[in-house]
Amino acid sequence: MDTSKCIFVTGATGFIGSKLITTLSERGCNVHALCRPSSNRTGILRDQVRFVEGDITDFDSLVQGMKGCSYVFHLAAYAKNWSSDPSLYYRYNVDGMRNVLNAAAMCGIERIVLTSTIVTFGPTPPGVVGDETMERITPRFYTEYEETKTLAERVALEYAERGLPIVIVNPTRVYGPGKLTEGNSVTLMIDLYDRGKFPILLNNGKNIGNYVYVDDLVEGHIRAMERGKVGERYILGGENVSLKQFFAIIDEVSGKHHVQFNLPPWGARFYGKMNKIAAELFGFYPQITPGWVETFLADWAYSSAKAQRELGYTITPLREGIRRTYLWLCEQRKHKGNK
Repeated sequence: MDTSKCIFVTGATGFIGSKLITTLSERGCNVHALCRPSSNRTGILRDQVRFVEGDITDFDSLVQGMKGCSYVFHLAAYAKNWSSDPSLYYRYNVDGMRNVLNAAAMCGIERIVLTSTIVTFGPTPPGVVGDETMERITPRFYTEYEETKTLAERVALEYAERGLPIVIVNPTRVYGPGKLTEGNSVTLMIDLYDRGKFPILLNNGKNIGNYVYVDDLVEGHIRAMERGKVGERYILGGENVSLKQFFAIIDEVSGKHHVQFNLPPWGARFYGKMNKIAAELFGFYPQITPGWVETFLADWAYSSAKAQRELGYTITPLREGIRRTYLWLCEQRKHKGNK
């Protein structure tokens, strides 16, 4: 990637996007960062970053933002747990992505890195570690997010077949220092667990997830832009561990013993259903929905070997990543006067 050329980034003020544009600007890149007027730009006001007001549903704003750019990182997505208007998932994740790709084609963009998600591959069978070649083991989609991101990925691959230079990256569960938003939910969970406000072990904490440190993920995006093969997908992840193992690392790093309570699957499903009903009746934003309960009751064990082999992607050991994150959280509490 030629750092003298301009880069257009969607989702630039999110957890991952803000880290990405900060890293790019630190390396001397000029960045056009798409954001809404109301977006929180705290911590990313840099000389090399030009904020372009717009939205991926607004085609003209995309064309204006891409003018003079050679590369596009498309991170923006509708990834909320729930929406009173489910059509928003399709509008942003599929139609919005089409707008980005069509604008990129119109502007003669040299290369596009599209951020997808591990959930497009579907859950893995017990004891199996999946990779980019694994077919979905179920036609079922647990959430609107999973369904629309899967469809978007298929559409993007069709564009790549027609000649648009697209590389797709599939992050796993991301965590690390940064904005404590819904997009950084794993770090929020670490914080709540350490403060005794999240003692829940769903299904005895036995289901497997893959956890990626945010700095690794950002570097993986850049390497995908530099080295990724057009039309290929790359899983950007870390280590596969159960929730119980994940919490055990937090205990070890913090030097504390935290209380844990098992929540059986039937209890989680009931809780998710009640949350959804309350959201639909009263407009309360749910902590979790039935679809996300089912997601966390499945295994998502995946390998990043392809990205390591072809991109030179590297993985921060999970214990070290949690240690850095925990120390950062402790500093944030000091600044806020919390213990």
